Amino acid sequence: MSYVPPADFARKMIDAGEAMSARDTLIRAYMAGAILALSAAFAVTVTVNTGEPLLGALLFPVGFCMLYLLGFDLLTGVFTLVPLALIDRRRGVTLRGMLRNWGLVFAGNFAGAFTVALFMAIIVTFGWSEAPNAVGERIGHIGEGRTLGYAAHGAAGMLTLFVRAVMCNWMVSTGVVAAMMSTSVSGKIMAMWMPILVFFYMGFEHSIVNMFLFPAGLLLGGNFTIADYMIWNEIPTVIGNMVGGITFVGGVIYATHHKTRPELDRQPAPQAPAVAAE
Repeated sequence: MSYVPPADFARKMIDAGEAMSARDTLIRAYMAGAILALSAAFAVTVTVNTGEPLLGALLFPVGFCMLYLLGFDLLTGVFTLVPLALIDRRRGVTLRGMLRNWGLVFAGNFAGAFTVALFMAIIVTFGWSEAPNAVGERIGHIGEGRTLGYAAHGAAGMLTLFVRAVMCNWMVSTGVVAAMMSTSVSGKIMAMWMPILVFFYMGFEHSIVNMFLFPAGLLLGGNFTIADYMIWNEIPTVIGNMVGGITFVGGVIYATHHKTRPELDRQPAPQAPAVAAE
């Protein structure tokens, strides 16, 4: 049977959070950022060409599934997994090491996503020799509503952005964990697909997807600035993604499927009732 019980995949989650070399972290993070960015570009292209946002959302998870099957790392995933290894006191996992890991994954994800943003900007403008095509125009304007749109509402806009980021990584980290729920490729894909579809179609804020959409938007003439992007999207989104992953996925699963297991294991087996002598 390919299903992995919760107590077992909880252990897998903690194992996955243990430290690895800086070189491997950067390579895996770069490839994850690039693949997810390409998947976002694909989803936008499908939406523009068909006029059906749901179809774009249905197909977006293909990139997420590919990158996790290949063993690459997203910042949203390590926000959930690495703290569990720290909480579980795994050897070699420290607070400083965790923050270093997050920084390396952020840098790698951004580099990969920016590479695809640059490539897509070249593609949709024929190397900046003409105006962006329909896909390029859509990408160029996405960043405006999701920076200036929030800024126009002030504190309420910032709160909305933060909550969307929390909800995003609630779903995305569920997808990360879902990959550990099965030992078959088809089972992993099916389990990952569902929460990623929800986050993308609902318009939640994902820090790595935004590392592609917003730089690409700036390259394609979007009417917002780097400061708008960082203050009114990326920084609050990263914080919200961290809170969502640790609180609603990693912490919950650790508390109920891993931390309580030793207590259950220590409980004595139930005794058979004594039979009174006649």
